Amino acid sequence: MIVEAMRNKLLIVVGIVLGGLAVVVGIRAVSNRGIARTENARTEVASPKPEAFNATATLSDRQLRAAQQAIASAPADPQGYNLLSAAYLKKARETGDFGFNSRAEAALNRSLELSPSEDNYDAIRLKAPLLLAYHRFDEAVEAARRAQKIRPQDPANYGAATDALVELGDYPGAFAAAQKMMDLRPNALSYARVSYLRELQGDVKGAIEAMRAAAEAAGDPETSAWCRVHLGDLLINAGELAAAEHELDNALASLPDYHLALAAKARASVAAGDVDNAVKFYQRAALRVPLPDTAIALGDLYTKLGQHDEAKKQYELVEMIERTGSSGNTYSRQLALFYADHDMKLDDALNIMRRERAARSDIYTCDALAWVLYKKGDFAGAKKEIGEALRLGTRDARMQYHAGMIQHALGNNREAAGHLQLALEINSSFDVLQAEVARRTLRKVLN
Repeated sequence: MIVEAMRNKLLIVVGIVLGGLAVVVGIRAVSNRGIARTENARTEVASPKPEAFNATATLSDRQLRAAQQAIASAPADPQGYNLLSAAYLKKARETGDFGFNSRAEAALNRSLELSPSEDNYDAIRLKAPLLLAYHRFDEAVEAARRAQKIRPQDPANYGAATDALVELGDYPGAFAAAQKMMDLRPNALSYARVSYLRELQGDVKGAIEAMRAAAEAAGDPETSAWCRVHLGDLLINAGELAAAEHELDNALASLPDYHLALAAKARASVAAGDVDNAVKFYQRAALRVPLPDTAIALGDLYTKLGQHDEAKKQYELVEMIERTGSSGNTYSRQLALFYADHDMKLDDALNIMRRERAARSDIYTCDALAWVLYKKGDFAGAKKEIGEALRLGTRDARMQYHAGMIQHALGNNREAAGHLQLALEINSSFDVLQAEVARRTLRKVLN
């Protein structure tokens, strides 16, 4: 059994199959940027815009048109709204305009108004992925389990449960759900989850193998591009830069100007020591979709280049993106890590992470809290949380760096050296600024 054979390490995938429609949601890239009010979105549920469907129409454009035509011909049939909701979710990922999520929610709500019973199974199944898009993980688990009870042989429901349970830190539950999905249907969606779970457990070779299988099995450009971006990142961390570039170029061939692929190309450039090219790729990615991770990385590159005014603009953008999210906490963890890395607003960072930690126990939340506690001088608390973060044996350079710095602060130099050496071995360019801190600290510890 694939998951059972995994050894003891967020781009997570939600798979939905709806009337032959494959929907893949990259949770690590999910954003509420630009989300409109649901009332406004509802006016667009059945309002086709023919000018959007031209010769360059994407798969989601064609799905939107088909769904809107179905609604026009049968406005009381909930199925048209289910198709529309799924198409809007896909459009959000294709374009990076996650305001489409609110339109997906409006369409789904309309479907459930028309038919709230279990007979409207497609709407019930769509609920979990939509909740995941809003980071409402507890509710997503409940929604996925409700759908499982109705149709226990539908693999998509176990995929949604896997994603939510991973985010909550229930790894045994996530492994079991992923194994069930894999047993029911070994396809791109299940292979992608296997890859991520293997990565979480430190099995990088196995993660690459599974993500390659996912990319090869992908049935549409967006799914293919998403898989190849994550395969590229795995290869970067494995030091296989030429292979990583090949996969990222394939991703851009599948989905031109795909913001996740552009950002990954920037990371590959950093790993190759090509800072100028990295800046160009991050700039292109930010123009497509201004995400916090992109803004932070670009700001750090500007800092390294001595362009402090440009760096300041990017750092200010990080906070603006968080403020303008509809829930105001979409990127809480990234924001707290940003504050800690740059030694600013540490009280705010601690409040953010205390709140996050109370709601979820995944390893990346534990890691972020540990780093903030370290920056606040609570080294004992930081040690406890970093221990939780490392419990799966994850080969994550940033996490190992945090562990090394915490052990150094506690005077445990042998342990500090081990973690810092491993961080730089995993990825010597894991962060433009923090990797240099890791190198300086390691030299100090060894001397």
